[in-house]
Amino acid sequence: MRALVLAAGFGTRLAPITDTVPKPLLPVRGATVAEVTLERLRRAGCEAVALNLHHLGDVVREAFGDSFRGMPLVYSEEPEILGTLGALAPLAEFFADCDAALMVNGDSLCRWPLRRLLRLHRRTRAGATLLVSSRVDPAAYGGGIAVGPEGRVLSFRRGKDAEGVRRRVFAGVHVIAPGLLSRAPARFSHVIHDLYEPYLAEGGAIHAWPTGRPWFDLGTPRRYRDAAIGGGVAPALVRALRRSWVAPDARVAPSARLRRTVLEAASEVAPGARVRGSLVLPGARIGEGARLEGCVVGPGAELPAGARVRGRLICRRTAGATVPAGSSVVGDLLYAPLDPVTQPSGDP
Repeated sequence: MRALVLAAGFGTRLAPITDTVPKPLLPVRGATVAEVTLERLRRAGCEAVALNLHHLGDVVREAFGDSFRGMPLVYSEEPEILGTLGALAPLAEFFADCDAALMVNGDSLCRWPLRRLLRLHRRTRAGATLLVSSRVDPAAYGGGIAVGPEGRVLSFRRGKDAEGVRRRVFAGVHVIAPGLLSRAPARFSHVIHDLYEPYLAEGGAIHAWPTGRPWFDLGTPRRYRDAAIGGGVAPALVRALRRSWVAPDARVAPSARLRRTVLEAASEVAPGARVRGSLVLPGARIGEGARLEGCVVGPGAELPAGARVRGRLICRRTAGATVPAGSSVVGDLLYAPLDPVTQPSGDP
């Protein structure tokens, strides 16, 4: 069993954080998203994992090297980004001897039940098996996937569904049979439009297996914040929502107050500050007496003393930094929306 972690994306909706930090290396309670993913794959018995690289690829490669806790890593460089299906074509030799290949989104966070998913895939002999969430509202993700009573995928498009059909949201993992892997073209292509939909039209079987485990899409600043505050992949999700998490080397003044807040490495909260429902990334500082609610504070950003901010992404304003629509600049800080104008489709 081998896997591909999709790590080449630009992370446009998370800019300007992703101007310098690739999405797979975003921290969530002290561990990067990619570390969580690679550990789940290692525990599931993967003998090797590939990561496709494009945006800030050297940063990803440097973070992990040639192996992860003894599991070999292979890197697939994409001078031009190839998309979710095209990424498989350069890895044909890597997957040559596999009876099934896993493909995992590099910007999703979950305690994926990979062994169960693989068992279901092998039992049904489907061309592909997708993990879907039974907890997430499909309306927030473009309507989701239409799944029949027997777990068979009926459609990836919006439309009127027959009785017994459920809409589910893709939760970041595919298992793909060798016969379908061989169809990946050596060009930019999309796994839904260029593989799954034609395969369904031919009468092929694609299955969906639901999980109730917490799943997070880190595609926007708001969703990234909610994943961190919600406990990431912690089983005790409800309990985690009530408390803060502070990295061992973060500093919090005795007179500061935190509520449902995550402080990543080397961050700091000054005396008298109040921080609620926020994610503070590595090296950021909340000034004395500041009030912060529902925010994401980018790496190294320093919120001035006495500031009052609610529901914004706050980043350092550096030369060449992306300025999302609806942003404002005050001094050397950029205040951006938590929800970018462009929203995800919900497709795998």
